[in-house]
Amino acid sequence: MGVGYGINISLNTYSAIQGKEDVKLWIYESIREDAFQLWGFATKIERSLFLELITVSGIGAGIARMILSAMTPSELCNTIADGNVKMLKQVKGIGPKAAQRIIVDLKDKIVPYISEAGYTIGPKGDSGSVNIDSEVMNEAVQALTMLGFSPAPTSKVVRAILQDNPDAPVEKVIKLALKSL
Repeated sequence: MGVGYGINISLNTYSAIQGKEDVKLWIYESIREDAFQLWGFATKIERSLFLELITVSGIGAGIARMILSAMTPSELCNTIADGNVKMLKQVKGIGPKAAQRIIVDLKDKIVPYISEAGYTIGPKGDSGSVNIDSEVMNEAVQALTMLGFSPAPTSKVVRAILQDNPDAPVEKVIKLALKSL
């Protein structure tokens, strides 16, 4: 007879471990008066960013997990470094004040995570590979969200489209995303 544990994970971690028999997760243990919770992450950097997020006033473990479900560690680092409040506000449970607080509190703290993971930050950077126009991305995601699509998967689809077509206008990105969603 074995022992089983319930572990809270992000959508990124879920995608990374799906279909695998043996999995290694980086665990964060949260013990409070009323709860004992385990939080699991596929990568060490995702766990580190989670720990940084929960140090921000008003950001609990659940919201930190929502943020890491909506964005990859690379996207989160770039969003914070660029001061992109719009992108953070798209995460359920994050308002304008919380988004500002995350950016202000973590802007200087994310530098080691960026270099550790090999990410680069630029005004339109995306993990150093293809330059993505963040304005086009934000407009497309916002438009698709207004049409009823969930921000997290929408953001991933739009990012993939912009990586393939970096100069695509917003209208074309939206049309391509509608075919994919």
